[in-house]
Amino acid sequence: MQQTGQMIANERRFGRVNWLGLYTLGQREILRFLNVWTQTLLAPLVTAGLFMLIFTIAIGPRRGDVMGVDFTTFIAPGILMMTVIQNAFANTSSSIVVSKVQGNIVDTLMPPLSAGELVLGYLAGGVARGLMVAIAIAVALWVFLGIVPQHPIAALFFVIVGAGLLSGIGMVAGIYAEKFDQMAAITNFVVTPLAFLSGTFYSVEALPPVMYDITHANPIFYLIDGVRWGMIGVSDSSPVLGAVIAVASTVAINLLAWVFFRRGYRLKA
Repeated sequence: MQQTGQMIANERRFGRVNWLGLYTLGQREILRFLNVWTQTLLAPLVTAGLFMLIFTIAIGPRRGDVMGVDFTTFIAPGILMMTVIQNAFANTSSSIVVSKVQGNIVDTLMPPLSAGELVLGYLAGGVARGLMVAIAIAVALWVFLGIVPQHPIAALFFVIVGAGLLSGIGMVAGIYAEKFDQMAAITNFVVTPLAFLSGTFYSVEALPPVMYDITHANPIFYLIDGVRWGMIGVSDSSPVLGAVIAVASTVAINLLAWVFFRRGYRLKA
């Protein structure tokens, strides 16, 4: 009887998935960035617009066509994807590291949420923010440049997978970082170089052999290349290969986040 009582006490009362807890965490992460939408949604749109304006004025008229399209049209999907991944990363990483520094991460760890539910809850916020930013920029590209997605389902797929990948990286970085300066170092020396050195502003065919190989080892390259194919119909590599690598990378990094949550790595005193 005692053993039976212990088994009942140890069982989760919410079934295999705590849907209410998962929904609540996801809702918290989404409302968190919606409450400051001028910083999290409007600011990225303005930044993307400035990138487009600066590169168009400084390089566009002299650059000529790239892969059969004008330079402004070529860089537009890359800027869209770069903005998406930066915001997805910022959403999960800032949420975790701020909670750790303020000492209220326990409010997330104490509820009956499994490691998988924590990962999915944080993912919901990161992917939602990335998707909203992508939609806003895509509308702006249609209005001002007349760019209509050639393969909209593919573009949407790469945006969601890209947001999922960088949300996972953000979770891992947020768990690892103990202070804001550590988080800033990861952003400046890992995420930003990966984003800028991924074919956002150029075709990798123009790179020397060493840089060409390094770029193809960067999973973000396949995200940007995939979105470019979805938006304007041109790409440096096979979109199918890009999809496989992007999905595999996303699953791998989120599994690492799951392991960190499950073990309480740098989360539990």
